[in-house]
Amino acid sequence: MQDNPATPEAEAAESATAQGSVADAVSGNWVDQWAPAWTRPYLRLSRADRPIGTWLLLIPCWWGLALAILYDQSPRWHDLWLVVACALGAFLMRGAGCTWNDITDRDIDGSVERTRSRPIPSRQVSVRGAMVWMCIQALLAFAILLTFNAAAIRMGVLALVPVAIYPFAKRFTWWPQVFLGLAFNWGALMIWVAHTGSLAAPAVVLYLAGIAWTLFYDTIYAHQDTEDDALIGVKSTARLFAEKSPQWLRRFLMATVGLMGIAVIFAGLPQASVLALVVALAGPWAMGWHMAWQLRGFDASDAGKCLQLFRANRDTGMIPLLFFGASLLV
Repeated sequence: MQDNPATPEAEAAESATAQGSVADAVSGNWVDQWAPAWTRPYLRLSRADRPIGTWLLLIPCWWGLALAILYDQSPRWHDLWLVVACALGAFLMRGAGCTWNDITDRDIDGSVERTRSRPIPSRQVSVRGAMVWMCIQALLAFAILLTFNAAAIRMGVLALVPVAIYPFAKRFTWWPQVFLGLAFNWGALMIWVAHTGSLAAPAVVLYLAGIAWTLFYDTIYAHQDTEDDALIGVKSTARLFAEKSPQWLRRFLMATVGLMGIAVIFAGLPQASVLALVVALAGPWAMGWHMAWQLRGFDASDAGKCLQLFRANRDTGMIPLLFFGASLLV
């Protein structure tokens, strides 16, 4: 008898492993093209060849800063450093978090077509080497955190709790995307505190909006692996919702837009002008239309489409940020 033909995903993973690159990396990414050969496995551990995760970690930070300025109407020169620090910190902490995720998931990743080409299961990096690399990234991120005020530093340290728990969540709950949302949107709280000095209701509601958004995009992402996840017993909202995923995605869309709208109102009412508030409110409205566009194109059986839609969420998150920025100028 002839062997069954390999799936496109399996062929891509096999080819990627042979070349050292990762199967779902962006084609022609700078790591594979330009980074020194000895650094590539470590940069792949940090997902530097797949920048979408850094954007998804960074954007809620910028949301939080923009709404904090709208809230107290008090922009400062230090805010420019916060913008840059968010970008640097997001790159480093996303890298440290992904390295930690790959360490804890090394046995699972070796059993999934899309992830078996990652550096640890493909033996490009040892577990010990990965641990050292994770600590280096985390320490650099901590050095940046030390430039914030004391309250924000405490918030930043507290963020390590959901980061540490997330890789294990898919082993004990059908909702691991909630834990990802807790970790990925923490920056909205931390940067609000870095600007204002204390936490307030608009930041908390914005944080909840970010979690709903994470549930939206990461459920789409998880549909790439439902068959493999079922075989090895890994849980996800994609497996939980199955054919009802479009209905759930619509609920997450409405929650994201509604909660973000409330956050904008809470942030703008104390001091912002009516025009500024209206412009800022257009942000979640426009974001909702972009999410609706994703929902129309969603096909749970098409892994390539799911990855494409997941990556489109960089633009989804930037849309309200543009309106928030404009509201600060009117």
